Amino acid sequence: MIPLPVMDSLYELRRRARGLVVPTLCILAAAYFGYHAVQGERGLIAYIQYSLEVQRVEAELALIRAEREQLGHKVALLHPDHVDPDMLDEQLRRILGLAHPDELIVFGQ
Repeated sequence: MIPLPVMDSLYELRRRARGLVVPTLCILAAAYFGYHAVQGERGLIAYIQYSLEVQRVEAELALIRAEREQLGHKVALLHPDHVDPDMLDEQLRRILGLAHPDELIVFGQ
């Protein structure tokens, strides 16, 4: 049989341990949710990475829109109702490869 002072100390230990169960579970739950709020799939770090990706894509979109605007301007100059003579001359020379003998040709793009 277990001596009486040991039984009292075991009882006291169990009684105090019962009082620590709920706070310990609460701390573990807070740590779990805190970790996933920072490291999770939709956490703070993922939010920052997505924000940087959105900025990069928006910058790329701005470049593409500027390029599209330039091409739209060139197309407008070659509209059948109103053709810009300089643009027509430039396109004909580029496509046919013709030039006057006294002209200097600089190839680009």
